[in-house]
Amino acid sequence: MAGHSQFKNIMHRKGKQDSVRSKLFSKLAREITVAAKQGGMEPGMNAKLRLAILNARAENMPKDNIERAIKKAAGNDGANYEEVRYEGYGPAGTAVIVETLTDNRNRTGGAVRAAFTKFGGALGETGSVSFSFDRVGEITYPKSAGSDDAVLEAAIEAGADDVSHEEEEHVIVTAFEALQDVAKALEASLGQATSIKHNWKPQNTVPVDEEKALSLMKMIGMLEDDDDVQNVYTNFEISDEVMAKLTAA
Repeated sequence: MAGHSQFKNIMHRKGKQDSVRSKLFSKLAREITVAAKQGGMEPGMNAKLRLAILNARAENMPKDNIERAIKKAAGNDGANYEEVRYEGYGPAGTAVIVETLTDNRNRTGGAVRAAFTKFGGALGETGSVSFSFDRVGEITYPKSAGSDDAVLEAAIEAGADDVSHEEEEHVIVTAFEALQDVAKALEASLGQATSIKHNWKPQNTVPVDEEKALSLMKMIGMLEDDDDVQNVYTNFEISDEVMAKLTAA
């Protein structure tokens, strides 16, 4: 998933930062509202809500925005939203998982299918590609959080399963059910993370060339631009050479 993380950084650099952040806050707010509606408005009694709030805080979402999103659960906002996962294959046979929160399956399904089709992909049945991914927790810190050795030591002490050190960030992987506990322990030693979330980690990756990488970038961008889409996961791998070309483009 390192490739996907770097991919998103490129996309965000090329997009308008204010627009990207506004859309992100909107999606985080919807996630908070739905979690509160499903499990109650008290974070101490609702693990899903606690995680949604943790991730929102990690993305520097204002406290007022978080509180408004929780209060919406007391009304009808988010009442009809449901979690729907779509799976299929993108350019170069890459596996793609799309997580959505939608109040209209037909609208969302049509938009997701259109994105797959436009870039030469094919939408499949639920379960058609997720068997080749592992469900894990993922916590991201900026490079400034500490040296590779310091972050590795903190992650081990917190109970994490794995750590990768990328060009701009440290990515810490946990067991799916241990995410909140590990995140809390890491906050005490490393400070606030830049992202705390559940993830689909591919068991194997598919290398892609520059042309396919560009198609993937456009496809992921089209999917993530949809208000109903919360997360997109893929199993591609990009060489340093191709990544350098994409960054410079």
